[in-house]
Order: sequence, then C-alpha cells, then structure tokens
Amino acid sequence: MGFKKQDIYKALETITAPGEGKSLVENNNVKNVVIFGDEVNVDVTISNPTLQAKKKVEAEITKAIKSNVLETLQIKVNVSVEKPAAKENPNLIRGKEIPNIKNIIAVASGKGGVGKSTITANTAISLAKMGFNVGVLDADVYGPSQHIMFNVEREKPLSVNVDGRSKMKPIESYGVKLLSLGFFTNPDQAVIWRGPMASKALKQLIFDADWGELDFLLIDLPPGTGDVHLSIVQALPINGAVVVSTPQNIALADAKKGVAMFQQESINVPVLGIIENMAYFTPEELPENKYYIFGQNGAKNLAEDIKTQFLGEVPLVQSIRESGDVGHPVALQEGTVLENAFNDITKEMVSQLIKRNANLPPTEVVRITTMSGCSAVKK
Repeated sequence: MGFKKQDIYKALETITAPGEGKSLVENNNVKNVVIFGDEVNVDVTISNPTLQAKKKVEAEITKAIKSNVLETLQIKVNVSVEKPAAKENPNLIRGKEIPNIKNIIAVASGKGGVGKSTITANTAISLAKMGFNVGVLDADVYGPSQHIMFNVEREKPLSVNVDGRSKMKPIESYGVKLLSLGFFTNPDQAVIWRGPMASKALKQLIFDADWGELDFLLIDLPPGTGDVHLSIVQALPINGAVVVSTPQNIALADAKKGVAMFQQESINVPVLGIIENMAYFTPEELPENKYYIFGQNGAKNLAEDIKTQFLGEVPLVQSIRESGDVGHPVALQEGTVLENAFNDITKEMVSQLIKRNANLPPTEVVRITTMSGCSAVKK
C-alpha cells in the first residue's frame, strides 16, 4: 500500500480551513481519518453551512490526498457543520455566582401602584412555606415597604463578624430574611438621593450583608426603568425577572417597557413571566362574582403578544390590602383562595426558572460600557 495515516494528515495540512487562515489540521477541523485498504474516510467539520462550502471542502480534500499520497485511492469525505461559538456581547461580562445564593429573581413593574411589593412579599412567603430558604432585598430606594409588610418596621439589623469583616444580619420574619432601606431611614422624612448615592446604598445591602444560604433572593425593584435597575443588573447575576401589571392599557404600556428593558441587548436578563394583579374585584359577600374594574385579561394578552409566560392573576380583594398594612401577608392564611392563588403563581415562577436554568448559560452581571446601555428601549 505504501502510505500511512500520517501521510493523509500531512496532505490535509495543505488545505486552508474556510475563513480561518490555518490548515484543516491545525484548526482541528479534521476529526478522524480511517483507512480500509485503498479506501480513505475523512471526517471533517466546517462552520459554513452552505452546500457550496461543503462541496468545495470535499473536492479540495480529495484532490490533496490523490495528489500528495496516491492517485488511485478512493476518498470518502464526511462533512458536518459545527456552529461557531457565539461572540461575547461587548456590553456583557460573565459574572461570578454568589456562592451562597442559588437564584436571584428581580420583581419589577413599569409603573407604581400596581402591587409589586405585595406580590414580592407574598411570593417570598409562598416559597418559604414550600421549604426554600428565601431572602428579600427591598431595592425600592424612595418608597421601601417590605419592612412594613413583614411587620418588622421597628427592627434594626445587627452587625455580625464574618471572616473578619463586619456585616449586616438581615431581619427574619415568617421564615424570610429581609433587608430594606426602610430599616435605616426616618419614616417621617423623604429620601432625597441622587442616583449614585442610591446605588451605593443598595450595593451595601447586597454585599455587606450576611445572607447565609439562600435558595432564592427576591429583589423588589422600584417602579420604572432607571438608575437603580441598571445598578442592580450591573451588581448581581440575576437569573430572571418577573414583571407585575394591572389589566388596564396604561399599566400594560409601562409593563411592556419594563419587559423590554430586561430584554435589551446590553442587559439581557431572561423574563420569567408576567403577573396580573388586581385582575378583578370580588366582594366578600358575593365571592362568586367577578367585576373586571380595570379590564380583563390585559396582562395575559400582553404575555402572549411579547411571547413570555403568563404566571397567573391575583384578584382585587380588600383582605390583601388589610393584611399587608398590618404586616401579615395573605399568603400566610391557610386554606384560602388567596393562599392558593399565590401558591399557583409561585409554582409557575419556579417552573419557568427551572427551564431558564436548564436552557441558558450561567448567570451574568452586566457591564454598561457605553451610553447605549442607557438608550431608549427598541419597540
């Protein structure tokens, strides 16, 4: 026979890998060479999926082997397409996972007054009742309310020593660990901070806290799309975001912007879904009646339009407001319709998170390198 496998590889070194400037061998395009008598099988991968590219590689390999090894050889070339690794977005960097916090979920809304904090508190309690270790970070700098909803308004976080560093110990209530700027500000005074100062305070709550082991950290974001939101996605590797809205068109328009903010190329945080709050009014004396005060199925239709998951709906019920005001969220009530509603929403949220973690790369933090990170959201 007079030739060896090494002769085949040497012949293939004369062929340049498409678009690489290196030989097929040097660029590791040749995956295998098998010789059966006078038949040579070559397995090769290329990144160009076109038929023309495949035919060209087949012809070049056949010609190179016949010219440099033996003209009478029968050449069989198996070409497969290997998708090149996606180029990193210059505005993104891979962030280190926070060792003790497995999943971070941001709860957002396009506008205020839609019950985002109420949804956050009740979802956190539902997760805790399911047996998870849960924390809540109240990032609503100018209107913190989680400390009121969890009935710890007068508490103050203690300082603890962790590995030689002084850290804040979150306040625990109903099985949920909580940190809020409401613990550190005078309830009778307005918080008048510029963006950088607010961002610095939030980073202290995140990184100077002894959260311990958490399965979930829920972040109650302020309404809108602004400085605090950018600070959070820059500081934390967020697994996913949940957007809260009421059914009426004005709220939905802002909710759509909230979703679009997370989907921006420079932010790229997966949206787990939309929750519709105040979906309908049910009077206590007529529990079977539903009055769609703000419209019907608005958030559900929006979820379908923008191809994200509808996580569920919460009715407009007086007891939800009353329970939040007295610091005893309705998710704590056993065997009620409202407890079931929040349980269903929470299960759907966790289900979407599991899919997200299975199908997407590890969490990332965002680096805004240009003003494009603060640009208007593309419609």
